[in-house]
Amino acid sequence: MIRDLHAQELSIKAISKKTSFDRKTVRKYLNITSIPKSKKRNKKESNLDEYKEYITTKLHEGPYTASRLYREIQEMGFTGKYTIVKDFVRKTRPEPTVMSIL
Repeated sequence: MIRDLHAQELSIKAISKKTSFDRKTVRKYLNITSIPKSKKRNKKESNLDEYKEYITTKLHEGPYTASRLYREIQEMGFTGKYTIVKDFVRKTRPEPTVMSIL
């Protein structure tokens, strides 16, 4: 779009007003030959990573609540907050199964 406006002989200032981009940004995109590709971000390590296996094991053993698991991993040295534990438990909790009585 910036190149199209420039081809219509609009000034950088006019393109800037029309597109709401800064003049430096307009100039930068007029000077480059190809569209820049977005960079992949490194995945940030979670405070919960070292406790995920323990939580998953406990959830498969029985009906543990997120608050109980939070207290247990706090005793093991977890320094994060309850919400991250609650969200992880919600995602990984096994689906309840319905047993049919014969």
